[in-house]
Amino acid sequence: MIRVYGARENNLKDVGVEIPKRRLTVFTGVSGSGKSSLVFDTIAAESQRLINETYSTFVQGFMPSLGRPDVDVLDGLTTVISVDQRRMGGDPRSTVGTATDANAMLRILFSRLATPHIGGPKAFSFNVASISGGGAVAFERGGRTVKERRSFTITGGMCPRCEGRGAVSDIDLTALYDDTRSLAGGALTIPGYSMDGWYGRIFGGSGYFDMDKPIAEFSKRELDDLLHREPTKIKVDGVNLTYEGLIPKLRKSVLSKDVDTLQPHVRAFVERAVTFAICPDCDGTRLTEAARSAKIDGVSIADACAMQVSDLAEWVRGIGDPAVAPLLATLRQTLDSFVEIGLGYLALDRPAGTLSGGEAQRVKMVRHLGSSLTDVTYVFDEPTTGLHPHDIQRMNNLLLRLRDKGNTVLVVEHKPETIAIADHVVDLGPGAGTGGGSVCFEGTVAGLRAGDTVTGRHFGDRARIKDPGAVRKANGVLEIRGARANNLRDVDVDLPLGVLAVVTGVAGSGKSSLVHGSVPAGAGVVSVDQSGIRGSRRSNPATYTGLLDPIRKAFAKANGVKPALFSANSEGACPTCNGAGVIYTDLAVMAGVATECEECEGRRFQAAVLDYHFGGRNIAEVLAMSVDEAAAFFGEGEARTPAAHRVLTRLADVGLGYLTLGQPLTTLSGGERQRLKLATHMGDKGGVYVLDEPTAGLHLADVEQLLGLLDRLVDSGKSVIVVEHHQAVMAHADWIVDLGPGAGHDGGRVVFEGTPAELVAARSTVTGEHLARYVGE
Repeated sequence: MIRVYGARENNLKDVGVEIPKRRLTVFTGVSGSGKSSLVFDTIAAESQRLINETYSTFVQGFMPSLGRPDVDVLDGLTTVISVDQRRMGGDPRSTVGTATDANAMLRILFSRLATPHIGGPKAFSFNVASISGGGAVAFERGGRTVKERRSFTITGGMCPRCEGRGAVSDIDLTALYDDTRSLAGGALTIPGYSMDGWYGRIFGGSGYFDMDKPIAEFSKRELDDLLHREPTKIKVDGVNLTYEGLIPKLRKSVLSKDVDTLQPHVRAFVERAVTFAICPDCDGTRLTEAARSAKIDGVSIADACAMQVSDLAEWVRGIGDPAVAPLLATLRQTLDSFVEIGLGYLALDRPAGTLSGGEAQRVKMVRHLGSSLTDVTYVFDEPTTGLHPHDIQRMNNLLLRLRDKGNTVLVVEHKPETIAIADHVVDLGPGAGTGGGSVCFEGTVAGLRAGDTVTGRHFGDRARIKDPGAVRKANGVLEIRGARANNLRDVDVDLPLGVLAVVTGVAGSGKSSLVHGSVPAGAGVVSVDQSGIRGSRRSNPATYTGLLDPIRKAFAKANGVKPALFSANSEGACPTCNGAGVIYTDLAVMAGVATECEECEGRRFQAAVLDYHFGGRNIAEVLAMSVDEAAAFFGEGEARTPAAHRVLTRLADVGLGYLTLGQPLTTLSGGERQRLKLATHMGDKGGVYVLDEPTAGLHLADVEQLLGLLDRLVDSGKSVIVVEHHQAVMAHADWIVDLGPGAGHDGGRVVFEGTPAELVAARSTVTGEHLARYVGE
């Protein structure tokens, strides 16, 4: 058993559970009930901390320091491998092949068998640059010092022009500065480059140019120093600093990262200032001409990486050279794992940053499936996210395979198909946030079905298909003609307006390509995709949704002071903790310690600010309210604030009434973040809402509430287009567009258009089969 007693992380209330080892245990409960707090923040975090403590002090200095979770007893832990839904690294050189080691095996294969022979595995790697050098070396021979000239060369596969990125970037200088102004006069328009701080001191102290002269009047030398100068050591006011030209500095700081991982204002700057084009030398393959010229049976490594994985697996099977038989066996196994897990439609050269959360999670799983480790604890965070019911069966088989190798498998999951295969179930709840954090049920799946918990009651829920009379009629169509994004094959489809339209199909069939790539953005279209919301521990639901602006203005108006006083990130912040509410003490090698600030007692504001009241409450008391309480508070009486009430109503509509306004975003679960984003976008002005898998991370009971919300949106005159795998949403739709029939190049066609009742009656597609089984037809 893994024994947990007295767990109190986030909203857990002294939870005690005993989890059987070498079994598959599923953790269920409504979104926000404390599942991830128990599995990831307690069990996985403590295992990781104990492993880190076995490294030398020197190594620990380079690792993130982890605090001990708030728990009394944790017993019987084994090594934990977490496979969560974080998007994969933002490095532009990271691809599906490099993330799963498939590329490493292909490189060895080509270095042995490809003709002409051009070198070792490095010669096929787009992360290794070719370098050569030489010089004199001195060594002792027979009691005398002998000098000889030696030279060396390393043949790498990196395309020299794009440095292995596949794209070249060109910077538009007019977006970096306004040449009619001087540097001191604020000529630089790059985010964060203000002349009041360090940048001003470095530019002013460098002596390379006159700070008060307009850039248009700079000499050629001055302009070159401003834009292109290599890093140079300078001394400013007795302090050693490094001066570097704008372009090399931007390439290192911003352009080396994936655009999608940047903060919104920096991303807007990059999109404005930088144009990316496919590298003309390597044609986007990232490899040198020599690496592309070496081939096996007429196929180069660039061709192999561009193939769909299922096709690449077939090609590898055709290579029968006995000299590399063990390597081929491992490579085949890895590629077959891709196909098994439902990712056979990806190509190895697909950039890792473009994968969705569910795809990234499954790519990480591919690495663990071939692993020779046993007796470890695998922790999965909703592994069925983004999977069609057809693929969920395969995922279940993989989880059982991991268990049967002798591992303990812990899964946080909402889908009944996956809960059904569990050996042991832990149901948390009964509610979410402060209303959750307790164990409501522990035992078998049969016990859960019979038990009186939220999950037990909703376990057998099946949405009914709408009666023909209840199906809404379209009041117009959104025409898509000749869609060819990614794997789409000249798709022509009319998406009906004024109804709830659902686009479905197996993972990789082209749903997101159709909806995000072909629905014209702009003209009244509000798009809510799957990208995660970003926020530090200073961000909370009130700041993220823009709710705090009307509240601050209301406080300022009522008290005759300025709104900035009511921001913990601005003038109202407690001076001791700078408005964080806690003081972080970095203990170098050991885990840092966060202690509540004594001055403000965790309230984040100066004492003077808390003397100002509005409707009988101060700002800290307002931020401590739940959404439901705040909606009542700002809805009527002397504190009536319509702008704040509108935002609060939207938060309550998506089922987040239990969240407190000041709760840090870093403590929200995946489903809560998804709904917070949905609530924020519902305020956007637009007639067409495009939602990408809004049920991700939602419990069966929360899905009902979401369907009610979608109905209200349609009834208020909006058009809603949903990309979704959940059968309850399909059954509830007025119109379904099914893409397929398979994934990757086997998909990309419309295989069905019509009402859910017609789809079930026809049973002509994979989706139709599963939906018919779901509604019991």
